[in-house]
Amino acid sequence: MLNDYAHSTIVTGADAENAKVICIFVHGRTQSPADMMQQVITHLDAADTRFILPKSAGDAWYNARAVDPLTVEARSELGASLDIVAEVIGLATQQSPNAKLVLAGFSQGSCLLAEYILLNGKWDGAACLFTGCRVGVEADNLPASDLTDMPIYISCGDKDPWIPAASYNDLGLTFIECGVRLKTEVFPGRDHSVTASECAALNGMLNNLAANIPVFDVAKNGGMG
Repeated sequence: MLNDYAHSTIVTGADAENAKVICIFVHGRTQSPADMMQQVITHLDAADTRFILPKSAGDAWYNARAVDPLTVEARSELGASLDIVAEVIGLATQQSPNAKLVLAGFSQGSCLLAEYILLNGKWDGAACLFTGCRVGVEADNLPASDLTDMPIYISCGDKDPWIPAASYNDLGLTFIECGVRLKTEVFPGRDHSVTASECAALNGMLNNLAANIPVFDVAKNGGMG
C-alpha cells in the first residue's frame, strides 16, 4: 500500500479531517491530473469535497483501445492500473473515514473506473463517468458485481472519436443489469471533452452527497436516455 500519494498526484479542496466527500478523479489517455484540474475541477463549487487526482505510470493507464479484445499485455496493464486506483482509494478513505466517496473520470479514466466499479461492487457514495465504456469485449468474460441502488452518472458524445455510442450504451445497460440507479446524457456533436453541463452534473452530485440528500432524483433503472 502507498504510504503517501505519489508526487504527481494532485490533492486539493477540503482537508482530510473536514471533508464530507472524497472525489477521486482519473484522467484520460495522454492527459494528466493538471489537465483535469483545468478542464473539470476548477469549474466546480464543492467546498466540502477533497479532490484527489492520481497520475498513470506512463502516458496511459493501458495501451490498448478499450473496445478491442483483451490481450495478455492489456490485462496486465489494466490490472496494474486498477491496483493504483485501489491504493489511492484505500489511502483516501483511511485519511477521511467518515467521508463519502465519488469516483469520477474522463475517457480512459472513466473506462478504468468502470472496470473497478464492476469488479468491486458498491460503496457509500456515487460515480460520475464522462465518456467511458467497458475495457474489452463480451468474449473476455468481463466482471460484474451487485450495484443495487448505486447512483451513477454517465455521459458521452453521440459521435465521440474514441468511445463509440454502442460501447457507451453497452456500459449503461450493464450498469442497469447490476441494479444501478443510473442517469445518462448523450450530447449531439460534442467533441472529445467535458462540457459545462457534465461539470454541473458532477458538482450537483458532490454537493448533494455532502448535504446527505439524494444524489439525483431518477427512478431506479429508469435513467437511460
